[in-house]
Amino acid sequence: MSSTSDATTGTTSTPWASDPAAVLAGLHGSRDGLTSADAAARRADAGPNRLPPPQRDPLWKRVLVHFDDILIYILLVAAALKAVLGDWVDFTVILAVAVINAAIGFIQEGRAESALDGIRQMLSTTAEVRRDGAWAAVDADDVVPGDVVRVRSGDRVPADVRLIDATNLRVEESALTGESVPASKDAAAVPADSGVGDRTSMLFSGTLVAAGQGVGVVTATGQGTEIGRIQTMISEVQSLETPLTKQLDRFGKVLAVVILAMALVMVLVGRVLHDFDVPELISASIGFAVAAVPEGLPALVTITLALGVQQMARRRAITRKLPAVETLGSVTTICSDKTGTLTKNEMTARTVRTGRGTYAVEGIGYAPVGALTTADGTAATLDAHRDLAALATVMMLCNDARLVPDDEDADGWRLVGEPTEGALRTLGTKAGVDPAGWTRVAVVPFESANKFMATLDRDPSGATFVHLKGAPDRVLDRCATQTTPDGGAEPLDRAAWEAHIDELGGQGLRVLAAARTTAPDDAGRLDADDVDRGLELCGLVGIVDPPRPEAVDAIAECRRAGIRVKMITGDHAGTAVAIGREMGIVDRPVGGADGDDAPAVLTGPELEAMSTEKLRAVVRDVDVYARTSPEHKIRIVSALQAHGEVVAMTGDGVNDAPALTQADVGVAMGIKGTEATKEAAEVVLADDNFATIERAVEEGRRIYDNIRKSVLFLLPTNGAQSLVILVAVLFGLTLPLSPVQVLWINMITAVTLSLGLAYERAEPDVMRRAPRDPAANILDAVFLRRILVVSLLIGGATMALFSWERAQGAPLAEAQTTAVTMLALGQLAYLFNCRFLDRSSLTLDVLRGNRVIWISAVALVVLQCVFVYVPVMHDWFDSAAIGIGAWARCAGLSVVVFGLVEAVKWLGRRRH
Repeated sequence: MSSTSDATTGTTSTPWASDPAAVLAGLHGSRDGLTSADAAARRADAGPNRLPPPQRDPLWKRVLVHFDDILIYILLVAAALKAVLGDWVDFTVILAVAVINAAIGFIQEGRAESALDGIRQMLSTTAEVRRDGAWAAVDADDVVPGDVVRVRSGDRVPADVRLIDATNLRVEESALTGESVPASKDAAAVPADSGVGDRTSMLFSGTLVAAGQGVGVVTATGQGTEIGRIQTMISEVQSLETPLTKQLDRFGKVLAVVILAMALVMVLVGRVLHDFDVPELISASIGFAVAAVPEGLPALVTITLALGVQQMARRRAITRKLPAVETLGSVTTICSDKTGTLTKNEMTARTVRTGRGTYAVEGIGYAPVGALTTADGTAATLDAHRDLAALATVMMLCNDARLVPDDEDADGWRLVGEPTEGALRTLGTKAGVDPAGWTRVAVVPFESANKFMATLDRDPSGATFVHLKGAPDRVLDRCATQTTPDGGAEPLDRAAWEAHIDELGGQGLRVLAAARTTAPDDAGRLDADDVDRGLELCGLVGIVDPPRPEAVDAIAECRRAGIRVKMITGDHAGTAVAIGREMGIVDRPVGGADGDDAPAVLTGPELEAMSTEKLRAVVRDVDVYARTSPEHKIRIVSALQAHGEVVAMTGDGVNDAPALTQADVGVAMGIKGTEATKEAAEVVLADDNFATIERAVEEGRRIYDNIRKSVLFLLPTNGAQSLVILVAVLFGLTLPLSPVQVLWINMITAVTLSLGLAYERAEPDVMRRAPRDPAANILDAVFLRRILVVSLLIGGATMALFSWERAQGAPLAEAQTTAVTMLALGQLAYLFNCRFLDRSSLTLDVLRGNRVIWISAVALVVLQCVFVYVPVMHDWFDSAAIGIGAWARCAGLSVVVFGLVEAVKWLGRRRH
């Protein structure tokens, strides 16, 4: 890839791989910066240094999209026909149902565009630039390509910058790269194919300077920056339909075809065989269509999902978009970011190696709780282990971090300083080192070029020492001796130490070395030359971002539920695999075998070289992805989805946001996650705990089961009603139900009885089943047969009771009211059949365990009494008051329906 530039657009292709002078020349700039006139001209061409707001559909379009459903179309056509016939009451009721449905959907629609607002809030507001030969503070919006900018510790980088000079510069880039420690930066060029995390000569817009200072030239602003490119990817990702949405859409289309076909047959038979009038036929057809359309289904699903949101919130999972509740229940693969998600994002010293042996460090995170133990498990004290005392003292004193109690967590600790130093400070505290009485005299701060830090410290007795910590190779180069078990010194065995370094590195640990030497008591200064040679090596410390213990158990539970967990991280492959093994994600060799076997880990460059077809061939078998970029994460998620996988993607950084948007369910960390990530996600974890995802999946499966129960309960209502009207027309009988009466019974059963099933508890085996096939229908053949049988039973009972009432001389309004009451009580009886889908409901358990069922039953009876006895309802729905005998007949037939359905369930169990 060649290095090119365009000062007008503010973009360069590979500035990190080019010499600073070449980048400046390509941008037509210089180290003295730009003139005010030149900067103004460039701003006019390149535009302001800000991310553009997202484009949203107009309000009318966002409203109308909620009417885009074939079953709603049928209702709207029915309403229009009623208007043509001048039946304005029926027209109003039917239209109101459609409008209420759309309103619920509109209110609950997601706010994915807010993800872009979250990114924009990360950008710097001011910048220090060199204009007209002098440094000046300007609004970040006014920064242009070619500007020379200066950053210091605590500054937020205002644009993408190619470094010219850097002094001890370290930048917090975890939001972009996923790495848990600040990245060291310098002006040296790096290879053109380096990933974002390896571009050490670049600073990226929105990142935070952790230490040091630097000067560089702006190479990209606004949309051209790395963070702007991520914003573009978020806006270009297409939202996916959830499995339930797809199933209901398929179901609606099939049902619509059946309704229209049956309505046509009914019209032909009624006209040809029974010579019905056209208006009467139209009214009957509308009644049939309205009866067959489960208009309460969308509201039922929405309400059930909303209740699920409340339940999940109690389990620390905040759901921003309703469909995600159901989708969680069908997840087959969880792609998880490592830092802060699977791990604590709190660096922890895990292993100490001295000349005497290896010490294990108990405890995780910054809490100074835990002991250091020897190989046999006994606690190591400083008095008995002088080698350990020497190393722990160096790590405690050669350190600028502080640990303070967390105000928001009574048992927690908060780090003030860098994560690595926090881990070493905690190590010193656990070992028992007391820094009281020590005085720091001088310091050589950490520099990227030297990769070590040194301090000159005076102990309480007045003796002065030099303490040094840093990269193992740099420390070894300065050592001539090593600490003995009793605290003395002996010649350095460099080969042995290099073997120890390789061993710790192979475990995925970040290794630091500690050294010391004495200094004159009156020493008052220290520089890098003073620690060039002759030091005593005290030992090594292996540091890791530790796994969350509860996450390990959650991953095991997910695997038992048939859900694969994959780790996608910006860390190096060795570290990623080591953490993966510890968490139970990786359980096979790292190197890929010949043939079709996939490796346990793929790095970003390896993935970059793969074609889409090759990636799809191995993506399901690879457990860990390391050194990944935002594009890589999207490719991984897309490749999994190409196999029909339902993917949940977790993360906390801006670099995770595009993949969260692409995934079927995006899961963001609520505490340490960026605003951009939270807004892009469907689910936000209030406790940043991976185990909460497993609980959310369990909750999602329970909710899906309850939706199936509700649908299985609701559809026989439509089946029975449409069957009653169909039979009446085919045999030339009086219609037992009018269209508005059909709507009444549909809506009250949907918002009362079926709602009660949303509170059913999870089945005992809910997390022992394999994930359901997203392509499978929500209703299988067994359920469809049961719906048909129940429709015949309730519809037959309703038709028989209506005919009996008419035969006894009851007015049409009373007979129809009795028919509606029969449908209501028949559904109430069938509700108890549906509490247990397969096992028998002839048990006392059917009467307990869900008090909402009883509340729903009382609500249904009350509403039906309103329908029967309130005069205004008689005007609206053509109903009439009925006597106690009619109620008794409806109740008796309902009990018969309950018993016959149980017989059907028994036959089904016998067949299986």
